[in-house]
Amino acid sequence: MRETLSYNPGTVKLDESPSRAGGLPLLIREQLRPHLGWHGARLGFVAMFMVALFRAKTVNLAELATVWMGKAEEESNYKRMQRFFSAFDVEMSQIAIMVMKIAKIPQPWVLSIDRTNWSFGQTHFNILMLCVVHEGIGYPLLWQMLDKKGNSNSGERMDLLERFDTVFPEIQIAYLTGDREFIGKEWLSYLLIETPIPFRQRIRHSDKIAPAPAQDGVSAAQVFANLKVGETRILSGRHWVWGRPVYVVGTRLEANPKDDDAFLILITNTTPETALCDYACRWGIETLFGALKTRGFCLEATHFTDASRLSKLVALLAIAFVWAMKAGLWRHAHKPIRIKKHGRRAHSLFRYGFDILRRFFSNLDSSFELNCNPLHFLSCT
Repeated sequence: MRETLSYNPGTVKLDESPSRAGGLPLLIREQLRPHLGWHGARLGFVAMFMVALFRAKTVNLAELATVWMGKAEEESNYKRMQRFFSAFDVEMSQIAIMVMKIAKIPQPWVLSIDRTNWSFGQTHFNILMLCVVHEGIGYPLLWQMLDKKGNSNSGERMDLLERFDTVFPEIQIAYLTGDREFIGKEWLSYLLIETPIPFRQRIRHSDKIAPAPAQDGVSAAQVFANLKVGETRILSGRHWVWGRPVYVVGTRLEANPKDDDAFLILITNTTPETALCDYACRWGIETLFGALKTRGFCLEATHFTDASRLSKLVALLAIAFVWAMKAGLWRHAHKPIRIKKHGRRAHSLFRYGFDILRRFFSNLDSSFELNCNPLHFLSCT
């Protein structure tokens, strides 16, 4: 099957080498060089890793070794990957800047913070991540490996935002979204004091809301108990939550008040009228986690237990993710994704791009052709 799409590949041409398959890693390396500036051998490794990743659809090193380009034995490929993740230092801020240069997301940015976690045997993986939400999905920016099973604390979240401010000091933030885990006086104070960050933050039903600092608060569920399902109310003026003045917005989702998801209650420091609509963007980070995991690169298949190695793996997945997103956006512009009866797209933009890149890299020596140059999507021009 041939894609009947056309695209001007610019200055990068697959026919610049005698063999399309043989010259591909070199061409990918040259696209990566302006972003990373690494030694040629390191860039060559990343190029080969990307091709294997799209072919194998998993981060499992044993699986990647079987589809690695070149004539080396699988064991040699496996050891080469192990050496990279154990010995080579990756500057995560450099990866974040690269992802955003390729993505070209307009300002102001909508940020979302959340965790993804899973277990492999007795090993628990817990990643705190900050992303930019665009086109309904989060683009990975910065992350931190947590050495525990539970929620992040305020210090860990603040460190992540401090890193963001260092890497992207001039970026305008539309607002930051966070679920019920990301709450507490210290965290709220950080968002409100010094340089305030606009936020749309969900709170728990049990969190106390007070009309004034000197008054006793009542639970959020009690404040909005008289709402009917689907009804929304914005409290008049600012109220005190966790010792700080904020706007409070609530809507009822289910009839049973004892259900933890019966209400969606948000606090914000700006524009409470749009808070509920804005908060819906938080789901973009969940979609990102799905792309990194079961719906894309199968991150749970890693056997890494070392935090540093796992972080490097996520960095390479961030590059592969933005590559797939650019391919999906291009493909959708030329051949729009079918809309189902329920009004949603038949495929996500990520999956649309992921599938076409996987087909391309899996058919390098066959008659399959794509009338565009997938390498162009890695360009920042």
